[in-house]
Amino acid sequence: MLRFFVSILLALSFLQNACADVTIGTWNLEHLSVRPNKDFQSIAKVAQKADFLAVQELMSEEALQALAKELAKQTGKHWSAIASHAVGRSSYKEMYGFVWRDDVVAYEDGAVTYLDRNDTFEREPYSARFRSLKDGSTFVVATVHILYGKSQSDRASEIVALSNYWNWLKETYAGNPQIMLMGDFNTPPNAPAWNNLDASARPLVLEGASTLSATDGKFANLYDNIFVSKNTAIRVNSVKVFDYPQFLGLTHAKGRDSVSDHAPIFLSASLGGGSGSAGASTAAAQARPGAANPMKPAASTDAVAHLASAIRGNRKTMVYHRPDCPSYNAVAEKNRVEFNSEAAAEAQHYRLAGNCH
Repeated sequence: MLRFFVSILLALSFLQNACADVTIGTWNLEHLSVRPNKDFQSIAKVAQKADFLAVQELMSEEALQALAKELAKQTGKHWSAIASHAVGRSSYKEMYGFVWRDDVVAYEDGAVTYLDRNDTFEREPYSARFRSLKDGSTFVVATVHILYGKSQSDRASEIVALSNYWNWLKETYAGNPQIMLMGDFNTPPNAPAWNNLDASARPLVLEGASTLSATDGKFANLYDNIFVSKNTAIRVNSVKVFDYPQFLGLTHAKGRDSVSDHAPIFLSASLGGGSGSAGASTAAAQARPGAANPMKPAASTDAVAHLASAIRGNRKTMVYHRPDCPSYNAVAEKNRVEFNSEAAAEAQHYRLAGNCH
């Protein structure tokens, strides 16, 4: 009988903790703007799987409000949103955005763009503090889109600078250990550039990939991630890269054209503690090569397939574009030619597009 009551208490405790879970998402939505080929209905079908979503490559506040409106339409719940100002050193600029379900998450305070005194970041990170309405705990979300550049070395300086940014977050939001740094880092979590941050924070996704390759069902790079403090009170239930093309029934080509060239990451966690593993990224919860589950896109074993999707040339203008270039998806399909590297494009007398930075 005692065992029976213990089992009941454990089950009730599990249910109570599960009910306190909030799903946090991060998604590079590839030049999110209100334009005919951007499928907000499909984006919202995926985004509604999170209670809170950090958005990178936001091109206008109007687009973020359009997403919040579509989310409300599909879920029957009200969604709120806030956006940073446009950031970037050149004429090409991006914004960051946060969108959340009002019955699960509330904005607390502290929305701010990082004051980058050393001008290290091409696009300064954006952060704010929120509150879970499920358990009353507060949490901080910071988001960033690291410069892609021409090589991994171009990204390294910004990755290294994230260590100082992490310290700034801890000072700015003092007393709040539930800090999450998420976004598109254009760098895998095992790169040496992360060594400085490694003493304080760790990534939740260590395997798999989050960028769409040219081959349906295969993914290329683990560039997107969520970092948490090593002593965080956050209790992770699951953290997953979501295979949105499979979920929506889209080819990768169609997905890149109308949704994004990145898949979102969804973290389900008790933000004030509870069941689960503190800061865990369990093998069962992570993306794995060859996975059929839509939550687990495969890591590509075909490097050529990935690289061919990364550099897009225009045979009419003899200009090539990287995925981070504003006109990457503007190249007409009939004029597209794929290259496995920038060097390969230049060897064919293509030149880098003038709006790529």
